[in-house]
Amino acid sequence: MKTLNDKLVDIQGRLKAPKNQRNNFGNYNYRSCEDILEAVKPLLNEHGVSVKLTDEIKEIAGILVVEAIAVLSDGKEQIPTKAHAGVNLNKKGMDIAQSFGSSSSYARKYALNGLFLIDDNKDADSTNTHGKDDSGLVDVTNDKPWLQKGSKEFTNAKSAVSSGKFKLVDIRKKYKVSKEVAALLQE
Repeated sequence: MKTLNDKLVDIQGRLKAPKNQRNNFGNYNYRSCEDILEAVKPLLNEHGVSVKLTDEIKEIAGILVVEAIAVLSDGKEQIPTKAHAGVNLNKKGMDIAQSFGSSSSYARKYALNGLFLIDDNKDADSTNTHGKDDSGLVDVTNDKPWLQKGSKEFTNAKSAVSSGKFKLVDIRKKYKVSKEVAALLQE
């Protein structure tokens, strides 16, 4: 019987979430949270697992942020992933509810990206500021966690590398990897 980590590795390796949305102003394609959810639903069903998305409002360094939590569950075990997006209460053309909703969508999208190893680095949506300062709107600190040997994440990553579904470069998109951990992943 497959563990939840095994199921996640399979979903990560097979998930294709196309960029079905278009920003004509910025002249780029992007994927939304809804696009990711639509693409992952058949794989979740196949493995008998679910994803739950929740939001919490927090204040970090004086900035209101939405913390989105994406939790993969098989009913027994859970694998959570978090992402943050700042809330700009003074965004031109948006009321407060729209500002929170926009931040929630961003945070949820990036929590799903983290959970399913979706790389948006080449996605203009993750970097395009339309010539404006987006300070506080999206967590762009690129402050990835260290991959710790012996952790669930390490076991998951090692399984993904061993099976050929991912390479070390893919793992480094989500985690900081020390030389020691890199060597262990490639054993």
